[in-house]
Amino acid sequence: MIPELETIEVDAPKAPTRFVFVLLDKFTLLSFAAAVECLRIANRLSGQTLYTWHITSDSDGEVTSSAGVRFTIDAPLGELNREDIVLVCGGMDVHKAATKRMLNWLRREARRGLRMGGLCTASYVLAKAGLLDGKRATIHWENHDAFLEEFDEVDLTKSVFVVDGNRMSTAGGTSSIDLMLSLIADTHGEKLANAVADQQIYSSIRTDQDTQRLSVPTRIGVRHPKLSQVIQAMEANIEEPISPSILAREVGMSTRQLERLFRRYLNRSPKRYYMELRLQKARNLLMQTDMTVINVALACGFASPSHFSKCYRAHYHTTPYRERGAHGARLSV
Repeated sequence: MIPELETIEVDAPKAPTRFVFVLLDKFTLLSFAAAVECLRIANRLSGQTLYTWHITSDSDGEVTSSAGVRFTIDAPLGELNREDIVLVCGGMDVHKAATKRMLNWLRREARRGLRMGGLCTASYVLAKAGLLDGKRATIHWENHDAFLEEFDEVDLTKSVFVVDGNRMSTAGGTSSIDLMLSLIADTHGEKLANAVADQQIYSSIRTDQDTQRLSVPTRIGVRHPKLSQVIQAMEANIEEPISPSILAREVGMSTRQLERLFRRYLNRSPKRYYMELRLQKARNLLMQTDMTVINVALACGFASPSHFSKCYRAHYHTTPYRERGAHGARLSV
């Protein structure tokens, strides 16, 4: 027999807290499922209905996740209760999901004082609606650069999740768990939140002080402190690249030593590695923003559009203009 779970005693709420999940087209299934599971488990462990949830969308009847799994919505977009907590679930092609109808609905409900959050890339939609102006927020690291370029009014961080007043945001993936555990702890105590984490075999609960990306040594598979310092400096200075000689001097090495270090561990020169970082950011901006190709070039440290195009073609085997055109064609299918 499977033993019964120990009930975690919490004060009975006057009424369950209702979360309204707004599923955008091609939303990330993991971010949504992780959030809902936290609520379900909290109910089970407490032996009470602490939380309920409601699914809506601006699609008619069904909405499809990025994994192709379809969900039937409970009801179309409509007026909510003032005590509801709205969590918008984003994923791929979030720009396309920021429809006029969606933005107007979010603004209307926000004016009524509802708490709102964005999971994964949905922070973009909240920012597009003007609901993150003057607020701290986060978004999936892949969309970070594009978000920075478009929304100057938002204090964008690289945190796993952010709660700033009545606005919340997560970086995607399992960060939904961290946000929901934080909300459960605030309302019903750390004991219940920890028990929910334990049920999910989630042993490393993160706070809003944790950053979302793996450390440089983990990402590149090399544990060399000076190499990590140089790469961190490169990633922080894309728009105005730093010369290899200055990078070497800042970590107490000669330029030749730095060259040997990169060749040994990464099989490329510092200059080549730096160029790849800049081109990767450029590609993200081309795919995720409406910035002109010239402005993308400038944002990635290229003074000349022709030089940018030449480097882009050499690395990606296409031009920036064709890349954007092909991406636009894919979105319209």
